[in-house]
Amino acid sequence: MSVRAKKHLGQHFLKDENIARDIVDGLSFGNYDKVLEIGPGMGVLTKYLLEKEVELYVAEIDQESIEYLKKHFSKLEEKHFSGDFLKIDLYENFEDQVAVIGNFPYNISSQILFKIIDYYKQVPEMVGMFQKEVAERTAAVPRTKEYGILSVLVQAYYDVTYLFTVHENVFNPPPKVKSGVIRLTRNPKEGLAGNEVLFKQIVKTGFNQRRKKLSNALKILNIPEALQNHEFMDKRAEELSVADFITFTKLWKEHS
Repeated sequence: MSVRAKKHLGQHFLKDENIARDIVDGLSFGNYDKVLEIGPGMGVLTKYLLEKEVELYVAEIDQESIEYLKKHFSKLEEKHFSGDFLKIDLYENFEDQVAVIGNFPYNISSQILFKIIDYYKQVPEMVGMFQKEVAERTAAVPRTKEYGILSVLVQAYYDVTYLFTVHENVFNPPPKVKSGVIRLTRNPKEGLAGNEVLFKQIVKTGFNQRRKKLSNALKILNIPEALQNHEFMDKRAEELSVADFITFTKLWKEHS
């Protein structure tokens, strides 16, 4: 029995066992005893995760994959199947910390990252394979073309490490682009608590007109008078670090 890859689910099954093992070994295993695997498919990562001293849960919406996993991995009980990750309330499903891992479908990869940010208090670590472009944007540094909204929002809560690149020929069916594996390690920056909504608003508005200086890009938000001559106003969003955005948000809140 095998599972047919479904285009509408963005399924590309990894065939290379060494890469699968390397992805699993990207997790630190130690600060948590539960791991949630997203989109396990036919279990190429699952088999190595089950060797670790953690309780493994899987989030899978493809019924054919679910039947395959139940048949081939007897350690996975009914309680270990969690359904659609994007619809799961992690606080309700997991009382303790839970790490996240997966060969993520390209069509929902950004949504997965934003969901992890929403539950950062619950998710201490994530290792995932994304479209290479998304992985690079997540790990990007200021003053590069890849640096943008995704970079800043993820890095406000996690340290991002680009682990390695995966080529197209190790998948069935092969995707049209290369993949990249990244690790997120929770490290919420000082000063963000209580300012998250404004922070996201400033970051998104600034990058939506990334070629403009912030003095122009942020006009729509009614810049506080005390900040209209701030040094950041003469810069573009791509020139500010994550720490700069957090500092600027704190000042904005204080003067609003």
